[in-house]
Amino acid sequence: WYRLPGLVSVVALAIYIVLMLTIFKFMSITLTAAGIAGFILSMGMAVDANILIFERTKEALRKGHSVHDAIREGFARAWTSIRDSNISSLITAVILFWFGTSLIQGFALTFGIGVVVSMFTAISISRTLLFALPFNGHGAIVRALFGSGFFIKHNLSNHSWIFFCHASQIVELRKAI
Repeated sequence: WYRLPGLVSVVALAIYIVLMLTIFKFMSITLTAAGIAGFILSMGMAVDANILIFERTKEALRKGHSVHDAIREGFARAWTSIRDSNISSLITAVILFWFGTSLIQGFALTFGIGVVVSMFTAISISRTLLFALPFNGHGAIVRALFGSGFFIKHNLSNHSWIFFCHASQIVELRKAI
């Protein structure tokens, strides 16, 4: 889980859903089962883009960058992956729309629109929200808000025990010193 960036991702995803439903309303798109499937698949791509960005940001934070530099580097390093996956998805949507039946065309249309809107929300909305955060520096609070999971380390005699807690699972790792 991503703590503060995860919250930013949820807000960006909510904006994505509102934008998509608004576009569907203005374009008079009837959502069939295939259209809903395209919409849900494009929502997954929006989440994936945010995960890529946040992982690259966490890597930059681990290297010792400040929050704003880490966010900037996270977006720069994730952009090529996001761009490539979205372009290939758009090519697929165009081919499906061009050669498909009306049912497939409904899927392709909602999927194609969703890919474009998800790229916009991942790059523009998430970036704006992250840069609006009032954090600077490398402090423990920043690391806690931008980290994932939590670690508790206990030193017992000649062994170090690390407990990693993540959502509903607890994994106990034993590490020799």
